Amino acid sequence: MKGKPWTVEEEKQLKALVDAKASIDVIAAKLGRRPDAVMIKCKRLKLEVVVAKGYTTTTSIAMPKELPSVEETLKMLAGALKAACKPGLDKVEVQRLQVVATLARTYKDILADYMDYRGLEVRLIELEGKYAAVVKNASKTPAA
Repeated sequence: MKGKPWTVEEEKQLKALVDAKASIDVIAAKLGRRPDAVMIKCKRLKLEVVVAKGYTTTTSIAMPKELPSVEETLKMLAGALKAACKPGLDKVEVQRLQVVATLARTYKDILADYMDYRGLEVRLIELEGKYAAVVKNASKTPAA
């Protein structure tokens, strides 16, 4: 079932509202559209929008060019902890901070594993080089 087509101006307004972090309900009301129609359009345009109950949905997650360090991750975790200590937080903000903390901890753990694997990979490459040199030297040495 298709609704009315989106105009270029409506798409611009949608992008501006999403950039302003407006909720899906606010966007739908301002554009005179149903929230599900706005969600579908956001998905097609690869926009992230706040939905009912404060949850967010993403259709595409941009990967950083460089991985954040353990220190940067711990700073995020510390920031979430500090923000969580503020009195009067609503339920949605507490849930958001819990997600940030969980993701930061998980990332730190996975990054530590990754660093171990990278170290092992470097060591393996070094050993392969040494082994190749030993084989090469052994082939040059005449058998007794």
